[in-house]
Amino acid sequence: MIAIIDYGAGNVASVANALISLNEEFIISNSENEIRKADKIIFPGVGQASFAMKKLSGLNLITVLNNYEKPILGICLGMQLMAKDSEEGNVKCLGVFNSTVQKFDPLKMKVPHMGWNSINIIKQTKLFNSIKNGEYFYFANSYFLPVINSTTSTCDNKIIFSASIEYNNFYAVQFHPEKSGKSGLKIIENFIKLC
Repeated sequence: MIAIIDYGAGNVASVANALISLNEEFIISNSENEIRKADKIIFPGVGQASFAMKKLSGLNLITVLNNYEKPILGICLGMQLMAKDSEEGNVKCLGVFNSTVQKFDPLKMKVPHMGWNSINIIKQTKLFNSIKNGEYFYFANSYFLPVINSTTSTCDNKIIFSASIEYNNFYAVQFHPEKSGKSGLKIIENFIKLC
């Protein structure tokens, strides 16, 4: 069973619709026990990092996520919360990736970075099975993760940043696959079937 984490900061309905279109069974939950028992977790997110971490802490989900050994997919803010910390609210995050989430400079680029943008795949991963390099996905972010050793694809918004990251059982995408048409659905399907 797939668990979509509902912690008050996620784009849960769109992710649920994507899973319905793929004929996948899932639950939407913020229950510590249900999430711990899930075969896979999808960890969506929109909104503010410090608010989201407070919600996760209040639901006792930080330890669950840090100790989860099966595949987990972070989407947008869900990816950023996997970092060590974030400049958004100067908050400590889950610490899966040893990197700090940074804010785009509004003097150098349009903020938020919103709309369709292509990705550059720099490491082969099961998540990108049947996805061609240069494919377009839908982004909506004012903050970003720099390119690190675990980065699997990048995006260019005047600076090059991580569009996806993979570390052990943690998969993460900055873009919204649930809003990215057929290619986005393929990412979600790959996570479910291959990861």
